[in-house]
Amino acid sequence: MSTLTQVFFNPRCYKRLKKKPYSDTAKLFKNPQLKGVVKRLGIMTPKKPNSALRHILRVRMYKTKKKLIARVPGQDIWPTKFSRVLVEGGRANDLPTVRYTAIRGVMDFAGLFLIKKKRRSIYGARRPEGYSTHIRRKFRHLGYA
Repeated sequence: MSTLTQVFFNPRCYKRLKKKPYSDTAKLFKNPQLKGVVKRLGIMTPKKPNSALRHILRVRMYKTKKKLIARVPGQDIWPTKFSRVLVEGGRANDLPTVRYTAIRGVMDFAGLFLIKKKRRSIYGARRPEGYSTHIRRKFRHLGYA
């Protein structure tokens, strides 16, 4: 225990609360998604073991006026300059500095129709005509197909 003189000349200092580490989705400001405008379209090559051409977008957010880099999921159709996109958190593992993903099938960013049969929600694709889902054997006699 310290004496009064020690406390007077060397006041007790308490530990400051540490700031939380940098979040991957800091530019979304705790929002699940944010709207933005495409400012630039580009292509990046991934880190060492992988090799491909990955499409990326430079997006300026409406609400926060911040600029960020978002990846384009899937192949083929991708947005033009000045088109509106919805951006969510989700980094590309093999692309450095890319921490966001553009959502397909919302606003001006078209989904991949007639291309995707599985994992359709990621690519904004609707169920094709005549495409039935798996029905459990237990319920097949009910004729849900």
